[in-house]
Amino acid sequence: MDIKDGVKFGSGIISGYTSIFLGVLTFLGVLCFKYPEELTTPEFREVYTGESMRVFLMCSIIASFVFALASFYVSRKQKLSLIGILFCTATIVLGGFDVDARAVDKAAWHLGLDWLILDLFLMAVIFVPIEIVFPKRKNQPTFHDEWRTDLIYFTISHLFIQFFGTITQQPAKLFFGGMGLDGVQHFIQSLPFGVELFLAFFVTDLFQYWTHRFFHRHSFMWRFHSVHHSTENMDWLAGSRTHFIDIFVTRSMAFVPLYVLGFSTITFNVYVIFMAIHAVLIHANTRINFGFLKYIIATPQYHHWHHCKNPKHYGKNFATIFPFIDKMFGTYYLPKNVWPEDTGLLEAHFPKGYVKQAVYPFTKSPFDKDLEMTEYSER
Repeated sequence: MDIKDGVKFGSGIISGYTSIFLGVLTFLGVLCFKYPEELTTPEFREVYTGESMRVFLMCSIIASFVFALASFYVSRKQKLSLIGILFCTATIVLGGFDVDARAVDKAAWHLGLDWLILDLFLMAVIFVPIEIVFPKRKNQPTFHDEWRTDLIYFTISHLFIQFFGTITQQPAKLFFGGMGLDGVQHFIQSLPFGVELFLAFFVTDLFQYWTHRFFHRHSFMWRFHSVHHSTENMDWLAGSRTHFIDIFVTRSMAFVPLYVLGFSTITFNVYVIFMAIHAVLIHANTRINFGFLKYIIATPQYHHWHHCKNPKHYGKNFATIFPFIDKMFGTYYLPKNVWPEDTGLLEAHFPKGYVKQAVYPFTKSPFDKDLEMTEYSER
């Protein structure tokens, strides 16, 4: 059996890449145990226990070795298995089988490396098989030309998720803390959890809807958001291709109402985890239509139309979670079981690589040399 990019089951290549993937994650994982104050997220540590992560780390080291040996046995390209073994060996040398799941002290700063590791592992385990078994574009390679760039976007956005939360939380407290919203906050926190969670989803999606439209309708802001639309390979990593200006503004408009209206910490954490998974889902290369659920919540088909390359369908499906918000404002488009023929941008010229794409919108338009992008800002 062949994978759509020509990699055959039984060739040892899949097991080799799996070994490297697990080897890298275990190496990063042992660093989290060594420096938990600086490399793990306080809020996310409440979701798991140190002991469970220690077991997960040891199992992943063993699995990485097994996949490396399998690749070494059946593949002529032994380089992959050797790389996997190298990472596993480095992990063991650092104490991978003898880590201490100790209590964590408070720190002045931290990165969300634990969040990155677990989210990347779970997303890969869930969506790579889905894209292989149920692909929408059967000829789209699993490892397309820009998958490394998208992986960098994924890494950076997850490492600094706490940073973006902090820089939006403090201004929210400063500007809205004295508005006398204690009664509103108390009311929201007294709601049943399910009702509070739905309200949080609706409020954030409403704010993000108009922020999203703003990025599309104003030519200078479109420079930054068009980075997200520049990929022509919609897959589970594509949603992470977002310029940091886009991330800051969009997450601010989602986080600020959550802080200002006083939604509970558990609601905020569930929202963050849900959005991390959902953002991957709606960009995935899968033909699964989800039946009647696609009319209730945004699905890959729904969001792929937003990325449609055909100008005839520009300006549709801005909502992130609820399609009915697009219906409210006349931007809804979902033609039964029809999918767009292709995705991406017309006549756009983006440089390759994360750093170049991060700098480029500040200096140039990807569409023209002046800033008169009227026809594109209507996208």
